Amino acid sequence: MLSRIAESLFWIGRYVERADDTARILDVHTQRLVEDPWIDERRACHNLLSLMGIPCEPAEADTERVLATLAFDRIAPSSIVGALSAARENARGAREVLSAEIWESLNVTHNALPQQRTMARRYGPHSLFRFVRERSAMVFGLADATMSRDESWLFLILGRSLERVDMTSRMLSTRVLAGDAAPSWTLVLRSTGAYEPYLRTYRGAVNSSRAAEFLLLDRLFPRSVFAALEQAEGCLAELERSNVRDGHRIGVAGEAHRIVGRARTMLEFMGTEEILAQLPTRLDELQRTCSAASEAVTSRFFTEQAPQVWVPEAVG
Repeated sequence: MLSRIAESLFWIGRYVERADDTARILDVHTQRLVEDPWIDERRACHNLLSLMGIPCEPAEADTERVLATLAFDRIAPSSIVGALSAARENARGAREVLSAEIWESLNVTHNALPQQRTMARRYGPHSLFRFVRERSAMVFGLADATMSRDESWLFLILGRSLERVDMTSRMLSTRVLAGDAAPSWTLVLRSTGAYEPYLRTYRGAVNSSRAAEFLLLDRLFPRSVFAALEQAEGCLAELERSNVRDGHRIGVAGEAHRIVGRARTMLEFMGTEEILAQLPTRLDELQRTCSAASEAVTSRFFTEQAPQVWVPEAVG
């Protein structure tokens, strides 16, 4: 497969997942502000922007700034609208390996964004968040139903899996690091679609340790960090085995595979109590793991150019 097409598929997976997860995070954020009048809005908004890698002075942080930056910005790939637009542009360059249904779904979604943006500004953003979740689910559902499980599929799912690890870590960080401005664990579980699976698994009221454990370590829930790392590792193993040159396999256990494998092994073999006791540190490590793995994937499989980074580098 041409590296240009492989890179487009990888970033389609990342951008669609990013739009979906950002919509979920913002939905939780705006619900909390409506339901709890005692929340310090500026503090909550500043915490969220910081967790999403957006530099902002505390005095400038408010809901309007959050939505303008993370929802409506048409240029920045870290926003919902920007990510979906970028996914559609990448799909234009990979149409020969995407099914017509996937292309049509991304194109229809992109063309509907101006109207959705107008409705969100007029009636509130929840309609936009619901639209994005439904359209993202449609894209990946069509990929499941219409793509062969070849390299095209592997790059798409690898991108989705790495982005899911990063964004689930950020969702957990909104609860762990926000102090008294944090959302409830029930709200965090609902935002990830994990509330009903959690109740069926633990058969009891939501407990903070169990909720964090479920979103980090559950092997069967597809949005857990462990499940996403395991899927990314499987994709990388298949891609490395499929690259044969000069009569022998190359790139087996390549750098990206090692980075993802170390993170998955840490979650699998470190004690749950130890992970939860060091949760902020572990979440930060997982986000850095995703960035490093993305760079390694770019270096290994794609053309020699700087990887696309959506979280600004720290200054100083």
